[in-house]
Amino acid sequence: MAIVATILVILHFIGLAYLLGSFLVEIKDVVRGQGRVMRGMLDGALLQLITGIALVGIYSAHLVEGEEVNNAKVAVKLSVAVVVYVLALVFRKRVPAPSWALWAIGGLTLANVIVAVAW
Repeated sequence: MAIVATILVILHFIGLAYLLGSFLVEIKDVVRGQGRVMRGMLDGALLQLITGIALVGIYSAHLVEGEEVNNAKVAVKLSVAVVVYVLALVFRKRVPAPSWALWAIGGLTLANVIVAVAW
């Protein structure tokens, strides 16, 4: 099961790169007020949600030795990830998307990385 967990962690990082990379590609347009929600933001957020939930399930079931779940951390990260996904979903067809929504997507994604690393 450790191999499955490793694959899920890699996919989780790919989702992060897809989400944050899509935001960074749009940042020049966001500053000008012409930004839009790119497909990568939506797909990256969804990939992070799916792989994150799967990882918590695997670790909570103690299928990988030595891995413990910090439920408070998981709750914060899940809440932030859901907000990011909902923002991307709601504003995906608005061109231009509100700048505040795009800044929120990028900022909350970065906040989720900080929570993952620093907590």
